[in-house]
Amino acid sequence: MPGRLVSMDPSTLRAAQAPLKARYREEPESAVVTLHADGELDGGGVACRVHTTGALAVAGLHPATGGDGSQLCSGDMLLEALVACAGVTMRAVATSLGLAVAGRVRAEGELDFRGTLGVARDAPVGFRDIRLRFELESEATDDELATLLKLTERYCVVLQTLRSVPSTSVTLGASPLGTS
Repeated sequence: MPGRLVSMDPSTLRAAQAPLKARYREEPESAVVTLHADGELDGGGVACRVHTTGALAVAGLHPATGGDGSQLCSGDMLLEALVACAGVTMRAVATSLGLAVAGRVRAEGELDFRGTLGVARDAPVGFRDIRLRFELESEATDDELATLLKLTERYCVVLQTLRSVPSTSVTLGASPLGTS
């Protein structure tokens, strides 16, 4: 249920993950899962309709590139994905360690829009840097919090993807308009 906090104790989390871990140890190939995202190029303006598991998200131009701010910015969505992944990962690690934590997660980063608009060839296209910060409330010790942060960094999929720069390919399939 959206907005409702559902807590999980360490034994419940371990019980849920134990058969998966066992299977992945015995059959490593079963741990490889292809995630996907699909979108439709919107015919009404400069937008892309992205199908999410919970809703339809319409991404458009950021105001710094000529958008009116009424549509989602993909840069914001990237930071939101990082916050979501880091937050979920931290909660899972805290649960596994038996630590009670609450608080906030914030991601921010700078973009030089001269790059994406082709105004300056030396300006990068994309984020220059990204900062992820946790503001926690907890009775955990400094050592426990250090372990929590270290493990959160290690197991956060989005953070590790941004840090490791995976192999990426781009392809094009084209057909005449109206025939697809």
